[in-house]
Amino acid sequence: MKMIVHDLSQQDFAAWGAAEDQDVLVISDNGTIRKCTGCFGCWTKTPGRCVIKDDYQHMGELLARSDELIIITQCVYGSYSPFVLNVLNRSISYMLPYFVKKNGETHHRERYPHTFAFTVHFYGDDVTESEKETARALVAANSVNLNSTGNRVYFHHNPQAVKEAMI
Repeated sequence: MKMIVHDLSQQDFAAWGAAEDQDVLVISDNGTIRKCTGCFGCWTKTPGRCVIKDDYQHMGELLARSDELIIITQCVYGSYSPFVLNVLNRSISYMLPYFVKKNGETHHRERYPHTFAFTVHFYGDDVTESEKETARALVAANSVNLNSTGNRVYFHHNPQAVKEAMI
């Protein structure tokens, strides 16, 4: 399954027709997402599932079923938009609370014996080179943390350019 997480309005994204494929799961802002509280309940109380009961409580499990994660987000100071960042924060249950060394760094151990491809499409007219550098480093770090098979990062001037690149 391919998972697409985006910060576009549901109407704008629906107009792309990208969700018509049955093997695509689209995660968008339906207005119900709550912020991660950092309680670690997804590791201790309900392993693998966020304790916050909303439409995003199963993000870790959904990542474990994905072959590819595609993120479409406005580039905000070299990072993801608030919604996309919140979705990623709510996905921490994908990992275990235990640590291992990877590339000389401390990272969480994998909960699921699974990897996926990771692609991020940033958009924004005024993204600086410094923000692009920060965004690339962030995606690379997330790629290691999520145990992905690698990552690709693209920058576009607007969401329409993302759509054209994905076709």
